[in-house]
Amino acid sequence: YLKIAKKWVKIPKNESFSLCFGIFFVTLQAEKKPRTKRIDMKSSFNKDVALQAMLYILSKLGTIDMHRVSKILYFADRSHLSKYARSITGDDYIKMSYGPVPSNVYDIMKAVRGDSFFANTSEAKTLEQYFKFVNSKDIISLTDVNLDYLSDSDVECLDEAIALCKNLSFEELTRLSHDYAWNNT
Repeated sequence: YLKIAKKWVKIPKNESFSLCFGIFFVTLQAEKKPRTKRIDMKSSFNKDVALQAMLYILSKLGTIDMHRVSKILYFADRSHLSKYARSITGDDYIKMSYGPVPSNVYDIMKAVRGDSFFANTSEAKTLEQYFKFVNSKDIISLTDVNLDYLSDSDVECLDEAIALCKNLSFEELTRLSHDYAWNNT
């Protein structure tokens, strides 16, 4: 402690009170500092991976609605995060009445559908090559999935989520997704 104390407090020679105070001061300052550095979580959303995950889902189920795509991605991301310590899409999920929704994927879907701020941008036009809406809710794929963007573990968790969600009704999917994470958002 003496070496540390000398860095922070000038200790006069032969003054034990000052030395004790200096050690106390340094110890107090060390306890105030956080033991681990806090890292601000930034979105790690990967548009290409998210698009390919959507296309993978569409390749397995054909024409499906936005709600089902959102729930499959939610359960796949949740499972992958639990098993492999990372999300597949890196998307941020928002709490909505019918359950969690992947924020960026939802924006992509709305842009392609033509009802978002980004609907008439060049980015939205680029996205239209991947999928389209057959009505206001149902999506079909316009291209094949590129599995180079998805890891084996991504596909594993997507398959599990597809199996979980494929035969559930809208209400059942909503109820199932109103889980602990959704309730505590």
